[in-house]
Amino acid sequence: MPVAETAKVHPTAAVEEGARIGPDCVIGPFCVVGAKVTLRPRVVLKSHAVVSGQTEVGEDTVIFPFACVGEVPQDLKYNGESTELRIGKRNRIREGATLNIGTRGGGGLTSVGDDCLFMTGAHVGHDCRVGDRVIMANQSALGGHCVIGDRVIIGGLSGIHQFVRIGVGAIIGAVCIVRRDVIPYGHVQGPGAELSGLNLIGLRRQKEDRRAVAELQTAYRRLTESTEPFHDSVAALAREGFNSTLVNDIVKFVGADSGRSYLTPGVRIDARRSS
Repeated sequence: MPVAETAKVHPTAAVEEGARIGPDCVIGPFCVVGAKVTLRPRVVLKSHAVVSGQTEVGEDTVIFPFACVGEVPQDLKYNGESTELRIGKRNRIREGATLNIGTRGGGGLTSVGDDCLFMTGAHVGHDCRVGDRVIMANQSALGGHCVIGDRVIIGGLSGIHQFVRIGVGAIIGAVCIVRRDVIPYGHVQGPGAELSGLNLIGLRRQKEDRRAVAELQTAYRRLTESTEPFHDSVAALAREGFNSTLVNDIVKFVGADSGRSYLTPGVRIDARRSS
């Protein structure tokens, strides 16, 4: 069993033969590590954490008690095929969080970037692609196949419908049901998931250029005031030649259309409507 000499494994932990445990990893009491798991250097598993499946956990990631990482998808079509979960560096996976491997129909891979925080009870479904520095608050959940951009924040008790994309820098408030794609830097709130504006606080925290933010606000105002279909309104932004990369992020996001509809400015979507 390839366990690095400097790794510390508690005597009560169950590490299956074949698992790869990197230098300076710490595996606490009553943890379970599956045979196909790779823990990169300095990964810490606190007591009762479970890591299974074909799962790779990046450097300096900490997995807290009773988190379950790498289990099979909650998808009735899954039939035991070999699929993966890849987790980047410096992530924090808190108590009771669950991250599942992928499915053959979804590309066979669930991926998580670097420096993310998954709070208590957060769930990442099969075949999701989660960017860097994402925060999922307590008991929030991603359905299968979601694509979550960098620096997204998802509030507590919020659910993201399968196949939904959320653009870079967006923020989803607490107790939201998000059934449609969310543009970059959008601010979504309310049970019915209303795109209520821009994540200006997040942009300030990122120390984005003030002129770029002002252009973004102008572009968003145009979208709010436009009577054209949403895609046409975004195309008009592209023709206007905004210099801000923030505006261009929205144009590119809508241009890479997923086939789903969008939360649009000033339009409230009833949570009871089907997707």
